Amino acid sequence: MPQSLAQVWLHIIFSTKDRRPFLQDESIRDQMFRMLAHKTKEANCVCATVGGHIDHVHLLAGLSRTLTISNLIEHIKTETSKWAKTIHRDLTTFQWQRGYGVFSVSQSLMDRVEAYFRGQAEHHQQISFQEEYRLLCKKHEIRIDERYAWD
Repeated sequence: MPQSLAQVWLHIIFSTKDRRPFLQDESIRDQMFRMLAHKTKEANCVCATVGGHIDHVHLLAGLSRTLTISNLIEHIKTETSKWAKTIHRDLTTFQWQRGYGVFSVSQSLMDRVEAYFRGQAEHHQQISFQEEYRLLCKKHEIRIDERYAWD
């Protein structure tokens, strides 16, 4: 076949270091969402949507066929962390956690995942980030080691 094609959608989730509420201010959170989308596109991937809450983010991204998941995440975390430290004095110590979660998303479920991202504020009135992450891992049959999951 002379042409290589791929369409792989990923639900990417990671939190701020120690789940500090760096994204509590709605303006900063919105700016971070835009920057995450920009840095995803900068890596030649598609960013369908970004959401999250005061201490974590969710990205729905289409992975480029020439990039690994770890390279994409390293790029967006490094670049947005550097950027965040320059935009506000309260963010000079900004960091993302070391790890991340990535889950595959079917094209047929894109609308549902995007709605889930938009409902994060309401969602987190009922459930913590840790519980949300545990439930996502369970749904995708991924076993997590709690000793290392929250660094």
